[in-house]
Amino acid sequence: MDLPASEIASFALAIGAAGVVAGLLAGIFGIGGGAVLVPVFYQVFGLLGVDESVRMHLSVGSSLAIIVPTSLRSCRAHFLRGAVDMELLRSFVLAVPAGVVAASLTAAFISSAGLRAVFAAILFLVGLKLLFNRKGWKIGEEIPGNPVRSLVGFVIGYLSTLMGIGGGILNNTFMTLFGRPIHQAVATSSGVGVLISVPGFLGYMWAGWGLAQLPVASTGYVNWIAVLLVIPITLLVAPLGVRIAHALDKRHLEIGFGCFALFVSARFFWSLL
Repeated sequence: MDLPASEIASFALAIGAAGVVAGLLAGIFGIGGGAVLVPVFYQVFGLLGVDESVRMHLSVGSSLAIIVPTSLRSCRAHFLRGAVDMELLRSFVLAVPAGVVAASLTAAFISSAGLRAVFAAILFLVGLKLLFNRKGWKIGEEIPGNPVRSLVGFVIGYLSTLMGIGGGILNNTFMTLFGRPIHQAVATSSGVGVLISVPGFLGYMWAGWGLAQLPVASTGYVNWIAVLLVIPITLLVAPLGVRIAHALDKRHLEIGFGCFALFVSARFFWSLL
């Protein structure tokens, strides 16, 4: 899509507004942002007339590119505090990227409707878990070893890449179900985010390479206007969301994001009709 300067400016303004919304919500709900960025991008790209056949792919790929610097920064901070489970992270070094590669190959062939269905189904389950969450929910006292651990890593990498998220939602659930404290789960998930986002956004660039339907400043399924605008905006706005979050009860936040997840899931399911 070759756009005049005025339309590029409008595109940038709309994406900037999306970054404000995503950063605020990510700060409030304490997530990496992908679960917020993808639906926000999907709506904004639609308003800007991006072709439906590439809109969801572009939203996912751009989200993964944005997660790269934030996950690297977060992982380093958690590592310096000694909060990351390095033994678990090392066991994911091959399994998670393998899932990312498989998802990138899937993205090259899956339809927009298929990608939306995957996103909606997983977010629906996440929403239910948050709404009905109980502190005592566990399925074991120790995280299983291989081959179960590698299979879980592969699935986390695969599903997260199809959704455009950093894996925090899935890995947090996995670790806490096996008795790990939430702070360790969050810290380790920042490392999982690096394993997902770096090969993930490169994979989406490859999967959409050269498509004529893509908007200006896109390399494959990554739009650089969105990436370069949203990264600094989310970093600036997220602390405000964090302050709001600290004024609220943790359970209220879980219910709030659970409702948000179910709303977004319903919105995507509706788009499939």
